[in-house]
Amino acid sequence: MSQNYRIYLDACCLNRPFDDHTQPRIALETQAILTILRQCQSGQWKLITSTALDVELDQTPDLERLKNVKAILMSAKIKVISSQFIEERSVELQKLGFSGYDATHIASAERSRADIFLSTDDRLLRKAQRNMQAINVAVDNPVQWLMKSTQVEDDDND
Repeated sequence: MSQNYRIYLDACCLNRPFDDHTQPRIALETQAILTILRQCQSGQWKLITSTALDVELDQTPDLERLKNVKAILMSAKIKVISSQFIEERSVELQKLGFSGYDATHIASAERSRADIFLSTDDRLLRKAQRNMQAINVAVDNPVQWLMKSTQVEDDDND
């Protein structure tokens, strides 16, 4: 895992490790996210956070979960601050059908020049797939992306 990825995890991803792991999909996504976070904490990859994430996460009613999620973000090396560019880009993305938060997160990921924007939200992922020509950042599920990114590196080492 030599490539130095810049990774934006949305609020769904950041909350996934604290969800019910009895469902296989949730357990698998949690493992992928924890693997990604380990790479970020080791300095191999860079985790990106944003004021948009702060605003969305501050609405978390479970204070223990909020504390745990914010602890994850402490390892972020890049923070995207809200700006006119992000607000204008968010409006453009909302016209494509993204929710306000999703649009702002994508705009923040674009602004930070993230290599990948990860989400476990199927609706967001489908919408991003349909609009990939209009989005300036790759969007994927953490399990799928981790499998692809580590496969590419394995192929490079052969």
